[in-house]
Amino acid sequence: MELLRKLAEAPGIPGREEKVSEIVKEALKGHVDEIRTDVLGNVIALKSGSGPSPRVKVMIAAHMDEIGFFVSHIDEKTGFLRVDPIGGFDPRVLIAQRVVVHSDSGDYIGVMGTKPVHILKEEEKKKAPEMEDIFIDLGIPADEVKEKITVGDSVTLKQNLMEFGELVSGKALDDRVGIYVMIEALKRVEEHQCDIYLVATTQEEVGIRGATVSSFGIAPDIGIAVDVTVACDIPGVEEPRRVTKLGEGVAIKVKDSLSISNPQLVRKLRKIAEEKKIKYQMEVLPRGGTDAGALQLTREGVAAATISIPTRYIHSVVESAHKKDIEAAIELLAAFLEVAHQGKYAL
Repeated sequence: MELLRKLAEAPGIPGREEKVSEIVKEALKGHVDEIRTDVLGNVIALKSGSGPSPRVKVMIAAHMDEIGFFVSHIDEKTGFLRVDPIGGFDPRVLIAQRVVVHSDSGDYIGVMGTKPVHILKEEEKKKAPEMEDIFIDLGIPADEVKEKITVGDSVTLKQNLMEFGELVSGKALDDRVGIYVMIEALKRVEEHQCDIYLVATTQEEVGIRGATVSSFGIAPDIGIAVDVTVACDIPGVEEPRRVTKLGEGVAIKVKDSLSISNPQLVRKLRKIAEEKKIKYQMEVLPRGGTDAGALQLTREGVAAATISIPTRYIHSVVESAHKKDIEAAIELLAAFLEVAHQGKYAL
């Protein structure tokens, strides 16, 4: 899983996905016929099919960006930084985390701090932390901070990818594991008649922006988003609210906040999984969305669905996915691409 490690550990908040983009392009060399980058930074690769023209166009989308921050203020006296979040953060998971501030003069390690519990007032102890309670300490004098850091510099959380038990865990599995799945699936595709557009999208976490523009340009017949979904199979969560479970297979999404999957596509994905004996589970997500929301609304409309990798602790530095679920997602996507030309799955 060396490719997944590189992807997960690379920095890339919305609008600053360049380092992830370079990893994606390197991984796709020799596996696609064309590759380019558009104005928003989407990496768009084409693997042409063998079918007669006009061929069915299938767009696979997974997003490169991770949630993070922009430096919004530098304290003149202390050099402590305040940051503005980009993407959905739960402040509870940020206390005492290590971060990297990415500036034109280099990368600087820091820690996220807040007032210690020893000096909190009783009413403060009862309150959940908020973003305004948190600052970044770079451990260097204020004059040096002001010289090297600028308002607008990007900040990412620092965490290595690790394996424990049957899981992989780290930051930015949302959605670097989706990028990994679609690249590995493309490598396994053998005979295929459709044109496969593999798109590593930008700015998904702030409104599916990269998928919106790239799908408009490609105008696909079929769109598949590959993303994580919540696995709430943890203590304190009742069975009906767990959405998915780790180790129970790839998830085929029925709906989320941004899209309702094309029912014919859902049936096709289920049929393939059953025929190939690929372990899968059905997903109904009450809140959240994927690039399928942009794919579905492209031009006159596109048959779209999402293949999901169940993941615990989403939007934290310990996002965790099961190796067997990742493999099942690769198998299902590869098998689908080999037969996608058999129908456009339009309603």
